[in-house]
Amino acid sequence: MQVMLNGAKPATAAKQSRVTRTIVPTRSIASTIKVCNRKVSAAAKATVATKAPTQLESSCINAIRFLAIDAINKAKSGHPGMPMGCAPMGYVLFNEAMNFNPKNPNWFNRDRFVLSAGHGSMFLYSLLHLSGFDSVSIDDIKNFRQWNSKTPGHPENFLTPGVEVTTGPLGQGICNAVGLALAEAHLAARFNKPDVDPIVDHYTYCILGDGCMMEGISNEASSLAGHWGLGKLIALYDDNRISIDGHTDISFTEDVAKRYEALGWHVLTVSNGNTDIDSIRRAIEQAKTVKDKPTLIKVSTLIGYGSPNKADSHDAHGAPLGQAEATLTRKNLGYEHPEFEVPKDVYDVFRQAITRGADQEAKWKATCERYAAKYPQEWAEFSQLISNELPAGWEKSLPTFTPKDKPLATRQHSQTMLNALFPALPGLIGGSADLAPSNLTLLKKSGDFQKGKYANRNLRFGVREHAMGAICNGIALHKSGLIPYCATFFIFTDYMRNAMRMAAISEAGV
Repeated sequence: MQVMLNGAKPATAAKQSRVTRTIVPTRSIASTIKVCNRKVSAAAKATVATKAPTQLESSCINAIRFLAIDAINKAKSGHPGMPMGCAPMGYVLFNEAMNFNPKNPNWFNRDRFVLSAGHGSMFLYSLLHLSGFDSVSIDDIKNFRQWNSKTPGHPENFLTPGVEVTTGPLGQGICNAVGLALAEAHLAARFNKPDVDPIVDHYTYCILGDGCMMEGISNEASSLAGHWGLGKLIALYDDNRISIDGHTDISFTEDVAKRYEALGWHVLTVSNGNTDIDSIRRAIEQAKTVKDKPTLIKVSTLIGYGSPNKADSHDAHGAPLGQAEATLTRKNLGYEHPEFEVPKDVYDVFRQAITRGADQEAKWKATCERYAAKYPQEWAEFSQLISNELPAGWEKSLPTFTPKDKPLATRQHSQTMLNALFPALPGLIGGSADLAPSNLTLLKKSGDFQKGKYANRNLRFGVREHAMGAICNGIALHKSGLIPYCATFFIFTDYMRNAMRMAAISEAGV
């Protein structure tokens, strides 16, 4: 069932064959922001009335927007439209929904966030800075896209603490997110116990855009996520209907929500992502109540929201607004602070994450102590895994060979090695793209990772080479000691070439 969350009933609701529930905010206002001088698309006009953000909430959201606008203007390069449109989502995610510790970005039980639309990197850098991550200072914001900066044009996980995965090629990020969610599900099934609070309990959030949705790799991975029932995966689809060529209706008119329903996802819709933060908030809350399916929240936004002359157009996608338009946008949104200046009350709101995160990590550590006392053997294995160090003496499990041994195909030797390493490396997990009997990837002492059987270590990827590679990258970048492997015939690696390139760039080690 697709559920609508908005103050305005969609015009097409009467035509929908599925049951639709409209949730009406308790307090509504008419929008007074000048959107654009040009004709606005039908999607953009979906917003009739919304619950008003408070003045402080608006300031927080606008701080995200203007750090992005100012940094991109200074760099004379970048993508301002996505951060401007997605800022309300970012505010709710980082200020309310997500568990993380800015002073310990590698805390194991943190929620993970993936910006699949990696070109909008200033969205993520703005939020890391505002939330108090030491990795992104205001000087780093000002140094956006400069040589040797910690704020490159696309997020790099090995360069900027707080960035979980390297993204840029559209569609890769949502696949990485599936891998991150898979890792959480697997470790939770292996180590959580009914009589102790869970030691593995976190969500994976992802923001992806129209371009990600067009790329076939996203459908491959989303199909698997639905099949596996990864309930801790929440994807927010920035449905702004703009790409480089213009409005997406020139090439992309499918009903994405229905497609994701068919893929086995729980689907929610927020038809005013520009100002209705209450609906975004409640959509995420509802997503967390669904345990057996991943959730897609389709959020309709305006790219470049607030810009009088560039919103809802490709002009806001991949080029700076320029000083004149930035000034007009400041006036339009009522945010007339100088460039790179963030009001103290905005910092005060976002930086509550520091205390909140420290408290959450301390509570988790206390849970781990109780767990270790009751389950010392399991704790020893778990703590060794998340140390990201190989177990002592693992190499002793490797078989030895001599020139007199019977010649075997390399895939047979691979099978021998995988199964010899299985008991010695508790993090070993992987599979094949529907070629397990041919390239011999099955772990003989494990069952299949399937919905409700997440503790098993054989992954059945089906004929999805591209997603397979990117999902394995996500498993590795979960940084929990899992060692993913994947296999196909050499010629079919052409289908997963970009995932292989991203594994190298992001130092994933797959």
